[in-house]
Amino acid sequence: MKERKRWPKIVLLHILLIPTLIYSLSFFSLAPKSWTGVDEAVVEKIAKEHGREAKPPIVSPDKGDILLFIFLIAGAVGGFAGGYFWRMLVSEKKDDPRGK
Repeated sequence: MKERKRWPKIVLLHILLIPTLIYSLSFFSLAPKSWTGVDEAVVEKIAKEHGREAKPPIVSPDKGDILLFIFLIAGAVGGFAGGYFWRMLVSEKKDDPRGK
């Protein structure tokens, strides 16, 4: 008996929530133009006013997997340093220089 009373509530909830969810997701995707970041809106504008043009980045994220390689190397160095100094970081206590 409880399942018969529960079924219309579930259907009504779906009838209300699904269109609301679809509308809210489509509302944000229908924007005519993406917002410009601070780099484009402010920094490039001021640089052009002062006669300086933007230069391409040293590490371009558009070309290959160079960023993944850099993060891999940084993670390996950080992991090695953390593993090498693990006892010093976690378990060993330093003596108090004041002698207490």
